[in-house]
Amino acid sequence: MPNYETRLRRTGISRRTALMGMSAGVATLAMPRLGRAADDTIRIGFPTPLTGPFAAEARDQVKCAELAVKLVNDKGGVAGRKVELLVRDDKLNAGEAATRTLELIEKDKVHAIVGALSSAVQLAVNEVTRARGVIYVSISQSDTINEVKDFSKYTFHEALNPHMTTAAVARQTIKKGMKVAHLVADYAYGHEMLRGFKRAQTAIGAESVGEILHPFGAADYSTFMPRLMSLRPDVLCISNFGRDQANAIKQAVDFGIKQQMKIVVPVILHNQRLAVGPDVFEGVVGGANYYWGLETQNKTAAEFNKAFRAANGGAIPTDYGAYGYSGVGSLLQAMQAAGGTDTDKVIAVLEGLQYDLTKGPQHYRKCDHQSVQSVLVLESKKKSAMASENDLFAIVASDPGADEMLRSCGELGHAT
Repeated sequence: MPNYETRLRRTGISRRTALMGMSAGVATLAMPRLGRAADDTIRIGFPTPLTGPFAAEARDQVKCAELAVKLVNDKGGVAGRKVELLVRDDKLNAGEAATRTLELIEKDKVHAIVGALSSAVQLAVNEVTRARGVIYVSISQSDTINEVKDFSKYTFHEALNPHMTTAAVARQTIKKGMKVAHLVADYAYGHEMLRGFKRAQTAIGAESVGEILHPFGAADYSTFMPRLMSLRPDVLCISNFGRDQANAIKQAVDFGIKQQMKIVVPVILHNQRLAVGPDVFEGVVGGANYYWGLETQNKTAAEFNKAFRAANGGAIPTDYGAYGYSGVGSLLQAMQAAGGTDTDKVIAVLEGLQYDLTKGPQHYRKCDHQSVQSVLVLESKKKSAMASENDLFAIVASDPGADEMLRSCGELGHAT
């Protein structure tokens, strides 16, 4: 296991920032009258990037997390105690996330943390909650958080991971002998997705013909497109997130790339498809944890959509919003079963919990606390095929959740 300073470097937090944050926490402990008064309310901290390029997805996470809390409170709370959600803007910055998480724990006395929307940010939150012995439910994609070097017995990973989504998308779009090129955001999320796609390609028997890294938050992709076209791939995998996804696909279409190759993404984002319209995304294929259209074939999805519509003026829940609902919802189910917030008791319940909150059965694998769940593969519809403005995607496949879709516990470094 890496030492403390090594782990800080991996999460992007400087030692100075960490020490300042820890000092603030100690100072808060020394001034108990300024801290939150003890009461019976169960408080859940929720750091998420309310500002920045992932803000649309973050706002949806908050709406769904608030819905999960409301539904529990409407039924009398957890073991007779009301639940409160404390939302904080982590600004998509690992240092900011560490500071806000520490404040939630030391000042606001939260009983658990749910949230984060970036690989690096969730690892920063994971460092703080591991050091403080606080339960954390991560709702951002990551492969590394399940590996033994970053594993925390307090952390449960509700989101899909890159290995799961890239494998599902590759099975539907890449065939033996095909040539594949990659456009990749140059940070942890992009690197993990690239690794997943290349692993899946190898298993299928496809050939990589090149990969281009772009800066996080890039607005101009025009220099990359001619280089990608010169590689003459059959499939272009674009591994980025938020506004980067919409900007990259739009400029690829402007260059005529869709006429030469299939565009696939590891995670196709509801909000980014809405942002640029059906003509740009038409035919793009990607993975997803959730799509509201599941309601025609899944009772749980229909019930989730109905509750969200009732609480949000008829709107529909989105993919990353659903993570907010299932992350908070599974935690509250475990607290209910544990009879309260005792950390060891809640962890024990989570490790054996079977839950069905948005789309069908899920459970946390005991060795690495990864949520085992179904993976959707969606294809963006052309405008003429849409029955309504929300009819964005066709469901190409729905792979049922199974331990076999994950890397083995031994491969991740856990004892077997």
